[in-house]
Amino acid sequence: MTNVAMVALACGFIIAFGAIGACLGIGIMGSKYLESAARQPELMNVLQTKMFLLAGLIDAAFLIGVGVAMMFAFANPFVG
Repeated sequence: MTNVAMVALACGFIIAFGAIGACLGIGIMGSKYLESAARQPELMNVLQTKMFLLAGLIDAAFLIGVGVAMMFAFANPFVG
């Protein structure tokens, strides 16, 4: 297997595992938000703001991983 093939495989793993982690993280966070909103409805607005902020940070971490993978895919330093 060549270096180019290994880089392509690594890019796929970066994107796949990042997507799985982001989906699981947002799913767990959403379920915990609904659970906490059901327990204390008066805190829904505060919790909703924090939930959307964290959802943006989780998605940002995934998109940074996609950017790094695309950098390696298109500007591959191992192509000689």
